[in-house]
Amino acid sequence: MLAAAPLSLAGAGARIQAGCQTNAWRIQPGDFGNLLEVLGRIKGHEFDGFETGFRNLEGQFANATRAKAQIAATGLRFFGIHIFLLQYDPQTAVAPWDLIMRVADGSAALGAQRLILSGGPAADPRRKAEGLDRAGEYCRKAGLDLAYHNHDREFTSGEIEGLLSHTQPGLLHLVLDAGHAFRARADVTAFFRRHHGRIGGMHLRDFRNGEQVPLGQGEFDLRPLAAEIGKTGWSGWLLAEEERLNDGKPGDSAVEPARRHLRKIFGV
Repeated sequence: MLAAAPLSLAGAGARIQAGCQTNAWRIQPGDFGNLLEVLGRIKGHEFDGFETGFRNLEGQFANATRAKAQIAATGLRFFGIHIFLLQYDPQTAVAPWDLIMRVADGSAALGAQRLILSGGPAADPRRKAEGLDRAGEYCRKAGLDLAYHNHDREFTSGEIEGLLSHTQPGLLHLVLDAGHAFRARADVTAFFRRHHGRIGGMHLRDFRNGEQVPLGQGEFDLRPLAAEIGKTGWSGWLLAEEERLNDGKPGDSAVEPARRHLRKIFGV
């Protein structure tokens, strides 16, 4: 990729924050000490916050006061906890209701800012939207925001626009996976321009010849997106998500260059 000078966002009054998804590292579910070690590595790369999968923390829901203090001691903000499943509720195409409630209550007690849901193909998009609004209302009462996280499919099918049309802005925002949207050949910058008011964060990842590589070493030119952020004064989160579809866990070897690239392109 061509070199680019950092984009200065301070003049626009934006407060962009840099985060990291923990799935760059192999974490044994239920091993809270392992997660805390990973959070220490994320802090060492000078990120502001983190996102993690619910399985990494559900064992701490019953021990929330102590666990919340240990998470806070890392110095990282708890951007969000993510429910990704291989199978979803057949009616709503998102997580089952009892799991949403349990994870919302537990993550709120741990100090998370938001619950993030991925989903499957919706036989009835309006029913999926209703399910998301219901979850958003529950999260709001629990003191959380609710976000939807896309994969390639929501863009190739056009579902993402329908979800935004049929859900309430006050109850649902997006954690836009810009990397998945890029793989789906979407115009990420144009999508951001239309919907930035409903985007609370973005997952950033890079690809070369169809394979994920460390951010900044592939084909996804983030400079147009950075320029659009500067125009809008958007003040959300940019999150490095260094995962591999082959279950590889590159850890620091991918997160370190990703962090450098975020500074170079976005100045964060």
